Formats: sequence, C-alpha cells, structure tokens
Amino acid sequence: MERERKKIVHTLDTPFSAVQWPQISQEDQDTILELLCRLLAPLGQHRRSFVTPSKGKRKRRSQKQANPEKPDEAQSTPQAATEPEAPPAPELAAYVDVGLAKVSRHLQEMSSPASSSKPAEPPTSQSAKDAEGAGPEAPKASPPEPGQGPYAIVFVARSGQSSAFHCHFPQMVASASKSLPADSQAVRLVGFSKACEDRLSAALGIPRASSIALREGAPLAKGLVDFVREHVRPVEAKWLEETRAGNYLETKIQAVPTKVGNSRKRKTPA
Repeated sequence: MERERKKIVHTLDTPFSAVQWPQISQEDQDTILELLCRLLAPLGQHRRSFVTPSKGKRKRRSQKQANPEKPDEAQSTPQAATEPEAPPAPELAAYVDVGLAKVSRHLQEMSSPASSSKPAEPPTSQSAKDAEGAGPEAPKASPPEPGQGPYAIVFVARSGQSSAFHCHFPQMVASASKSLPADSQAVRLVGFSKACEDRLSAALGIPRASSIALREGAPLAKGLVDFVREHVRPVEAKWLEETRAGNYLETKIQAVPTKVGNSRKRKTPA
C-alpha cells in the first residue's frame, strides 16, 4: 500500500487577531431556542392562517400561456371581491428580520458612519420659535419607528451549512456594536451548534430560516433579550483596536500540510 505523500504549502495569513463566536453552553442554547420559538410562534400562525403560499412564477406563467384568454380567477369570481381582508400581521413582524442577505445588509448599514452620526437638519422658522419659547431645555429625540431601530440580537443556525454562509457575522456584529452610542447595549450574536433550522422555519411558517435578527424594543421580547444579554458576552474584535493603534505587525505566513495525489502515467501513442 502506497503511503500518502504530503507537502507543505505556505499561505499568507492575517497578522491581526481572529474574531471568535461567543461561547454559549448547550443548556443556554436550548433555553434561548425555546424562548425564540415561543416569541416567533404568532408570526407563523398568522402566515399559515392568512397568507396564501406562493406556487411560484413558473406555474403562473405556464397557466397564462395555456389559457391566454382566461381571466384571472381572483378577478372572475365574485366572492373574491366580497371576502374580508386579512388582519394585519402582529406588531412583532416589524421588529424581526429573516434571511442572510437582509440581516447582513442592515448590519452593514449600522456599521457605516452615516447611520451612526447623521448631520442635524437646520431648524425651520417655526421650530426656532418653538425652541425660543420652550426655554433652555433641548427637545428630546423621538424614538425610532418600528422596524427602524438597531439590532439587539442576531440568531444564526450554524449546523448543517457551510461556514462560508455565516463566518462574516462575528466581524459584522462587532463592527455594528462599535457604531452604537456609548449608552447602548452591544449587539449579541447567538450561534446554535445543533441543527435547528427546521424548528425555526416551522415557527415562522416559511420554508427556510437560518438567520434571524431581533430589533431593539421588540414587543413581548424583554425576557428573551434579558436572558441573552445575561448569558451571552458581546463579540470581541481586537483587530479593530489593533488597526487604530497604528503599530507595525509582521507578515504572518502559515504552513499548511496538504496531500499530494498520485501522478498520472502518460499514455504513449501507439
């Protein structure tokens, strides 16, 4: 039996400290998952009761091509016009973001300087008069509208998928926390090590859910937020301070042993 041949491959690595996921015990993960599913259950119940599942654009397109002269069923049936409208989604829906792209996009917006320090608009004539009559007290800042506040917690189902889908979350969460005001709580990152994507998608009433974010001020979420902030430490990104220090760091070269395949024999022409 031939021995496996190996060789050393040198790769360029970052000299800065790596960002690690917060360490959470399995018992705390199970408790957080249970609280999260209970919180999201009304959203899934509303979706299953009042939202018609999409059958896909391809099926609608094929039906139109098969019957081009047939009007839509929703317009042809008189019952569609008399059916009562579905009730609005629970208030919690405005505070929950689902999906890798949506959560990553908002974390990027939180990390940008424009979101953390917006220039104040010049006061109008009416607002200037109101300020003069109000005295030395400055007007209080209005709270953010529902669905516009920063994230409080980001939940990620890490098991069952490649790390390429979620390896950026620790750095993005740490960067977003740095952009928050000094009196604000840091964004917490919860990575579930057990497979729980099916349970999260069932609670939300959607086919898949691997990344969920909860905004500040979400209704009925105080117990979950308090438990997570008590048992999960903020993400530490030491390289953010290392870059600001301006110290010289030597190039880091990593030696990785890799396997070498057997060489193929060339076929000689007959």
